[in-house]
Amino acid sequence: MRNFKRHLVTSALPYANGPLHIGHLAGAYLPADIYVRFLRLMGKDVGFICGSDEHGAAITIRAAKDEKTPQEIVDRYHEMFKDTFEKVGISFDMYHRTSSELHHQTSQDFFRTLNTNGEFVEKESEQYYDEEANQFLADRYIKGTCPKCAHEEAYGDQCENCGSALSPTELINPLSTITGNVPVLKKTTHWFLPLDKYEMWLKEWIETGKLDGKELHNPDDWKNHVLGQCKSWIEGGLHPRAMTRDLSWGVDVPKEIEGSEGKKLYVWLDAPIGYISATKQWAQDTGKEWKEYWQDEETQLVHFIGKDNIVFHCLIFPAILRAHGDYILPHNVPANQFLNLEGKKISTSRNWAVWVHEFVNEMPEHIDALRYAMVKNMPEIKDSEFTWKGFQDYNNNELVNNLANYVNRVVVLVNKYYEGKVPDFDENQDLVGVLGEVETSYHDSELLSLFDKLHVYCDHVRSYDFRSAMNTVMDISSNGNQILQFNEPWKRIKEDEESVKAVMNLSLQYVTALSVAIKPFMPESSDKIRKLLNLPLVEEKGELLSLLDDLAEGNHLIQKDHQISTSDHLFSRIDDEIIEGQVAKLTAMSAAAVGAAATLEKPEEKENIAFDEFMKMEIKTATILTAEKVKKADKLLKLTIDLGYEQRTVVSGIAEHFSPEEVIGKKVSLLANLAPRKIRGVESQGMILMAEGENGQLGFVSPEDGWPNGMSIK
Repeated sequence: MRNFKRHLVTSALPYANGPLHIGHLAGAYLPADIYVRFLRLMGKDVGFICGSDEHGAAITIRAAKDEKTPQEIVDRYHEMFKDTFEKVGISFDMYHRTSSELHHQTSQDFFRTLNTNGEFVEKESEQYYDEEANQFLADRYIKGTCPKCAHEEAYGDQCENCGSALSPTELINPLSTITGNVPVLKKTTHWFLPLDKYEMWLKEWIETGKLDGKELHNPDDWKNHVLGQCKSWIEGGLHPRAMTRDLSWGVDVPKEIEGSEGKKLYVWLDAPIGYISATKQWAQDTGKEWKEYWQDEETQLVHFIGKDNIVFHCLIFPAILRAHGDYILPHNVPANQFLNLEGKKISTSRNWAVWVHEFVNEMPEHIDALRYAMVKNMPEIKDSEFTWKGFQDYNNNELVNNLANYVNRVVVLVNKYYEGKVPDFDENQDLVGVLGEVETSYHDSELLSLFDKLHVYCDHVRSYDFRSAMNTVMDISSNGNQILQFNEPWKRIKEDEESVKAVMNLSLQYVTALSVAIKPFMPESSDKIRKLLNLPLVEEKGELLSLLDDLAEGNHLIQKDHQISTSDHLFSRIDDEIIEGQVAKLTAMSAAAVGAAATLEKPEEKENIAFDEFMKMEIKTATILTAEKVKKADKLLKLTIDLGYEQRTVVSGIAEHFSPEEVIGKKVSLLANLAPRKIRGVESQGMILMAEGENGQLGFVSPEDGWPNGMSIK
C-alpha cells in the first residue's frame, strides 16, 4: 500500500427521506468507520466526511406523501441521521448537509467552471411529462421495468434491484409515480455532461489505474464486482448525461447563465460535490486547508458506498472531477453488496428492515454487538444475510463466551493472586504457549506471535477485508484463552508461583493489545477494557503504531506493578425472549405496512380493461422442462417450457425464490402471446404467471394435476 501523506474517506450521503436500516450501516458507514479508526490508530492524517443528501425527487416525493414541505422533511431526517450515527459510534469528522449555503455555493461554482471550460453540451431533448400533473418528471418520478434484469419497479435513473444506471427512456412500460399515468415525451433544454468524450481515459484509468503516465491506483486492489460493473458500463458505450433537471427543489443553475430559469442541478452532480463542501466546512472549523485533501496527489481518496452507487462514484463523479481540472480521483471505491434480512431482501416500503435508530434506543447495551454482527455478515464481495438468531449467537457464543470471558478471567485472577497489580516475573520461567508446547523465551515466543497476528490484522484492514481483520482479533482472544487453559494458573499457583506470574503477565499483555485492536470494530468495548486495565482511553492518536513498535522492540504493553481495576461485565447475554420479540416485531411491522399499502393502493389499481382486451391474452398450461441461471443476472432463470405442441424459451425473474432444480417439472400458467423481447441477450417468448405473497414471496399459479400442456386458461 502506497504511503500517502493524508487520507480523505467518504461515506455515501444518505437520502434525507427516511431512516437508516442495517443494510445502510453494513454497506457504507460501518466499513468506512472501521477503516478511518484504523488509520487514526496508525497515526495517519485523515478526514472522515459525510452529510445528508437533501435534494432530488425522492425528497419531494416524501414531502408530498407526508404533507410536509421539502425543508421540513430534510430537517427531520438530517437530525435523525446525526443522532443515529453518533449513538452507533460512526466517528465522522464532519457530518454536513447539502441544503447548506456553503454547499449551494460550492455546487454552483463547480457548474460555472465546467460551463466556462466548455465541458457541457446544451441541447434540447425529450423528457417524460405528466400531462395531468402538468410537470416534467424527474427520474425518481418515473417507474417501469428494468431493461437489464426485468425488475418491474426500476426508477428512471437506476434499477435498485441490479444496480444498473438507467435513463428514463430506457424503462419498459414507464409510469408516472405522481398520477400513475403513462407519461408523454415533451421537449426541454438541459446541460449534458458528454461521458462519451471521456470514455477512453475512464477505460484506461479503471482497467490499468494509470493516467498521463502516472499510476493512480492498482486495479488488483479493487473489488471484482466494482471493476466488473464499471467495465460493463464502458463496454456498453458511454453517452451524454443530463446535469440539470426541471425541478422545484434543489440547487439552482446559476442565474447569470442564459436559460437557467426553473432549472436545478441534477442530484448526481449536486450530491457528490457534497463531499467537497463538507470538507470545506470541516477545514473552516479546524483551521485545515481543504484543498490539500482534494487537490494534492499525496492524498488517498476512498469512497465507501453500496453497489447501487458504483457507476456514479467510479465513472460519473470522476469524470466531473477531471473535467473541472483541479481534483484528484478516488484511489479506491470498496463498494459492498447488499445485506438481506431473515431470508428476504430488505424493503423500506414493506417495512422489512431493522431500523438503526430503533435498535440503538431499544438495545443501547448491545450496540457493539450489532457492529460485530454487521462485520461478521458484511457483504464485502457478495450479498449476505442478517438474522436475529445469528445476532444472538454472535453475541452469546463469541463475544460473551470468548472475548468477555477471557478478559474477565484475566482481570479476576490478577486481582485474586496479586491484589490487582501486574506481576513481575522471571523471563526464564517456562510456560505453555498457544500450541500447547513448553516455551522457554517469553518475548521471542508469544509476544512475537502477537506482533505477527497484529500485522496480519493490519494487512486485512488495508485491503478492506474487515471480516478477516475482526476474525484475527478474535483469534488473539482465543489464543489467550488457550494459554490460560494449557497453563491452568488456578492449579499451578500452589506449586509454581513464578510460572503463574509469567502466564498472568503475558495474559495482561494480550488484553492490552486487544483493547487497542478492537477499537475500530467495537469502540465502547475498547473503552471498557481500558477502564478495567486502568489505562487511558484509546483516543485514536497512533496507539496501534506505538503498540507495534513496543512489541518489535521487546517492550511490554502494560508495566509491572501497574494497578488494574476489578472485574466488570464486558458483554451481557441476550435471552431468547428478546430475540423472539424482535422477530415478532419485524413480522408485525411488515404485515401492517403491507396491509396499509394494500388499503391505500386499492382505489388506484390499474385501469379497467374491456372484456375484449382481456380475451386477447392467451394463457396456456405448460410444464418447465429445463432451467438454468442467466449469466451475470442473480434474479433470472432461463426456462425451457413445454406447451405440448411446441417448446419455448422464457426468462423469468424468480431465481431469488427458486433454484433451477426446484422448478424443473413444475406445471405453470404461461402468458403465451406476449410479444417476445430480449432480456440479458436471451429472447423470452412469454411470461410465467406468479402469485406474490404479502412479504414478497412468490408461488406458481399452476393448473390442477392431470391437465395436459397447451390447454387454454380462461
